[in-house]
Amino acid sequence: MLQQLQISNYTLIDDLTVRFGSGFSVITGETGAGKSLLLGALGFVLGDRSDANVLYDKEKKCVVEATFSLDAKMFKPLFDTNDLDYEDTCTFRRELTPQKKSRAFINDTPVTLQTLKDIGNQLVDIHSQHDSLLLTNADFQLHLLDEIAQNHELLDTYKKEYAVQVALRQHLDELQTAAQKNSAENDFLKFQLDELEKAQLKEGEYDDIEQTLHRMENAEEIKTLLSTANMLVSNSDNAILIQLGELVNTLHRLKTLLPETAELEQRIEAQHIELKDIAYDLDHFEQDSSFDEEQMQRLQERYDLLSRLMMKHHVNDFPDLLALQSSIAQKVSAFENIDEQIIETQKELKEKTQEINKLADKLHQRRSEAALQFEKNVTELVCQLAMPHAVFHISVEHQDHFSANGSDQVRFLFSANKGIAADDINRVASGGELSRLMLSIKSVVSRNNYIPTLIFDEIDTGVSGEVAAKLGDIMKGMGDSLQLVSITHLPQVASKACHHFFIYKDNDGHRTFSHIRLLDNEERVTEIAKMLSNDKVTAEALKAAEVLLK
Repeated sequence: MLQQLQISNYTLIDDLTVRFGSGFSVITGETGAGKSLLLGALGFVLGDRSDANVLYDKEKKCVVEATFSLDAKMFKPLFDTNDLDYEDTCTFRRELTPQKKSRAFINDTPVTLQTLKDIGNQLVDIHSQHDSLLLTNADFQLHLLDEIAQNHELLDTYKKEYAVQVALRQHLDELQTAAQKNSAENDFLKFQLDELEKAQLKEGEYDDIEQTLHRMENAEEIKTLLSTANMLVSNSDNAILIQLGELVNTLHRLKTLLPETAELEQRIEAQHIELKDIAYDLDHFEQDSSFDEEQMQRLQERYDLLSRLMMKHHVNDFPDLLALQSSIAQKVSAFENIDEQIIETQKELKEKTQEINKLADKLHQRRSEAALQFEKNVTELVCQLAMPHAVFHISVEHQDHFSANGSDQVRFLFSANKGIAADDINRVASGGELSRLMLSIKSVVSRNNYIPTLIFDEIDTGVSGEVAAKLGDIMKGMGDSLQLVSITHLPQVASKACHHFFIYKDNDGHRTFSHIRLLDNEERVTEIAKMLSNDKVTAEALKAAEVLLK
């Protein structure tokens, strides 16, 4: 439940702290005193959109903190899902700087505004005067019925299976579309693949052929250069190898006469051996430098074929051509297996459809059973609110198709007058009737502990007298199941509360502030007397207030 609300620099509120108790509380005060500001601040800290105009002092930041006591069994999984540390006492904090930058925290951990809102929606339900119109919304009606039927786990399971079914259906549609549209394309791909496979492409061959052809095209010059090199090294009278051999013999003789030259002989001998190896390699290259014209023609034809294929398929180099062949082969293979994929996907879709059909049937059964008791309980309450002939009925119709919430169409039907058949709420219920109907529904739903804190913003507008007293009784009963806070102008409602807060405005000569305080018993008598007598407290009003409080 909501334990405390701290507000700083929010519109007319400079610095305010409100500590709430359990059960039923009311907030009263003059029109414009700031009751809506209190709810606005609470909505702000729970994730509603911020407005820079809320800053009363434009030089200071606005800070709103809400402290909650939580039940671990109910809320720890929610915190775990959002990767937040759970504590039994939880603090929401929202800040807005003068630069219009908003920051949000849960237990001092920074969170996104969406996370703040998602978790906050599970802690507090703020019901404004206009929210009664939600009753005309089909999704809201279904949500309420599922709350009564306690369908949370079953509905979660259904939604997961339904999402899989939707994905399977989409995949099947894609496969069938591909099978219909891509038949001609596949024929073309097969033609391309056949052409590439006949070419028997080999990795690296294009570069090898290109290098070989380059050698062949320069064969005469290569042969001349090799012959010249061989002549200089070994195939002439003045060849380097012959002269180097004579130098080795000379140094060998010199070594016997001048031992210091022994190292020179060794170095020249090493060069002589190396030059012999070079001479051998040059001779080998010269012998292999003769090229077969027929071989050159075959290589040229192969090179031209590979070049044409690269140009035809608009690729920049040979590796890209190999990659294209692999890609086309995969596409052709996938298409050839598409019939098998369609059959397999159809089988999976059929099995998944059977599963969600069973889950949808369970949802329908639980909703139908819950609807009977729900409409009975709501009708009993509505009839006590000056609508003795009211009829509230819930229609749960099983549809032939599935949606994210099952296969049911839920409609809330209502009639406030005897002899008039119940019809869709949006067609037959007036604003005042909607408010009383919504209060009755919320009262019934509250018995399931669907949310810890419920706040009504003048849901009792437009009623008075005995009906107002009955509204107060209903709200007091709701306070036994949850924390209920109601902003009201009705003394009959205010008198039923366990806690009575009074909100008022004051000024320091320069600016106006909103304040709130918890009234004691004597102050409550005076405040309710004012509400009974339009602010003029008479002895009769005081006496009537005491009677109401008793």
